[in-house]
Amino acid sequence: MHSMTSPAGCVTGGVDAHTDTHDAAALDERGRLLGTHTFSTTPDGNWALLAWLEAFGPIAVIGVESTGSYAAGLVRFLRSRDIAVVEVNQPHAHTRRRRGKSDPIDAEMAARTALSGHATAVPKLTDGIVEAIRQLRLARDSAVKARTAAFNQLTEVIVTVPDDLRQQLSARKTTRGKTTLCSRLRPDLKRIHEPAQAAKFALRSLARRIAELDREIALLDKQLEPLVATAAPRTTQLIAISTGHAGQLLVTAGENIERLRNDGSFAALCGASPIPVSSGRRDRYRINHGGDRDANRTLHMIAVCRMRYCPRTRAYAQRRIAEGKTKKEIIRCLKRYIARETYHTLRADLADINQPPARPTTAITINCGAGPTGRTRRRS
Repeated sequence: MHSMTSPAGCVTGGVDAHTDTHDAAALDERGRLLGTHTFSTTPDGNWALLAWLEAFGPIAVIGVESTGSYAAGLVRFLRSRDIAVVEVNQPHAHTRRRRGKSDPIDAEMAARTALSGHATAVPKLTDGIVEAIRQLRLARDSAVKARTAAFNQLTEVIVTVPDDLRQQLSARKTTRGKTTLCSRLRPDLKRIHEPAQAAKFALRSLARRIAELDREIALLDKQLEPLVATAAPRTTQLIAISTGHAGQLLVTAGENIERLRNDGSFAALCGASPIPVSSGRRDRYRINHGGDRDANRTLHMIAVCRMRYCPRTRAYAQRRIAEGKTKKEIIRCLKRYIARETYHTLRADLADINQPPARPTTAITINCGAGPTGRTRRRS
């Protein structure tokens, strides 16, 4: 009996991915290093990498680093060839201190992690509607950050402008109102060397930038809304879950959500699962500081909204307060419950997307007997 997970005679591969090159390593079923090689990140390079590994024998599994970034194209290629791929984290710090750091060493460590069975995570699918949502959300998040930076800079510039201009802009109390006033400023370009005119030009530029980012965000929201509604119709119907919240949970789970064993795995992925820290006579748990922090923030916002507007959640919070729980502890519990609820709705939603379409049926009329009428038989 073999102690490793690779069947006898099969090869386990490992890939350390980068922007321009992929370093690959091959191990036999006993963990002996068969070789290492560097390949380009082009389609021809992917074919060459696969052919190189297959030259050593049948491939059992390939452990790949950076499956969601540098190796996304390689993972799509390997899956199209029905090759088993598992996601591998970077080598442990102890390994790097003992063996050193190089791309071939990292590729070998990825292969050994896959061979030992420690790496079992299936990479996310990156060729479906959820990947499209992720790309659009990436652009939207960038636009929102840029708009926030522009707002902050506009506020800081207003503090330092000459008193007359500052008094003019104080007619509006909100930042949005001040931005509207700034967009209407008319600086004298012939006197741009004067601080007042330069300030007007700078403020108008920032205000126009904010307006342009508003239009960009609105356009991205218009594209995201039907995509999220198509991918997660059940999830978006839940209370306090908006298009943005459902989109983030979809991106965190991935289109192949079945790779997660249960709702506990999804909660851990969102950083909402309790971590045991018991020792001796102490038996307690702490919050999970890992996971996707954007997903954790989404669960937090849903919990806060439900505590305000959902009668069932408010009754639950009152009951836990009577038991001596703090608001922070109640929100932690709610985040775990919300993760369980959304996991099952997301799983049902994504199952509808990934199931094959039903075969159409056609009606065939068969004439039975001498009369003009016949019976209809339905055939697939």
